[in-house]
Amino acid sequence: MAAPKFSPVAPTDRARGYGSPDHVPANWMPDRPAEIAGFQPSGPRRGNHGPDQGFALRIAARLAPQIQLQPGEHLDDAIRGCLGIALGRASLFSRAPVVHDVKLAFTIWGYFDEQPPVELIELRAKLFAGLRHVAHHYTEAREVADMVPDETLQLTPEAAAAKYPASWRELVGA
Repeated sequence: MAAPKFSPVAPTDRARGYGSPDHVPANWMPDRPAEIAGFQPSGPRRGNHGPDQGFALRIAARLAPQIQLQPGEHLDDAIRGCLGIALGRASLFSRAPVVHDVKLAFTIWGYFDEQPPVELIELRAKLFAGLRHVAHHYTEAREVADMVPDETLQLTPEAAAAKYPASWRELVGA
């Protein structure tokens, strides 16, 4: 940055300015033993990679008052079951999760509906039971996330809400 003419430092005085180091290191190369070349690996049960995925938990916490639970259901199970769906949608669009991702997940599983279809409640009870215990139920949570088709993930929350409840089986991939 240029100094004004009235500055007390002479333009040739390097005592207060930046000077390049005598040694310039070589360019960094990804040559460490555990370095991943190319894209992240993908496959069954590997999840969906993306930035700032923990933010989806904050979004879900803000939507928690709107979630309609049935007797025997737990809020943390609902959040954990829908979290993978929201993260999958976010990574499909190559971005961090936003409120629309989480809303879509809760919508297709009927968590914003006071009276969801009985068959959906039964399926939810079977698939979401115990998912709040993340360390013990990772595989089950991945199954819930992986069963939702990409066509559903590409919908807007409004389009998913328009298809729900008539086409809930198609939306969740059941």
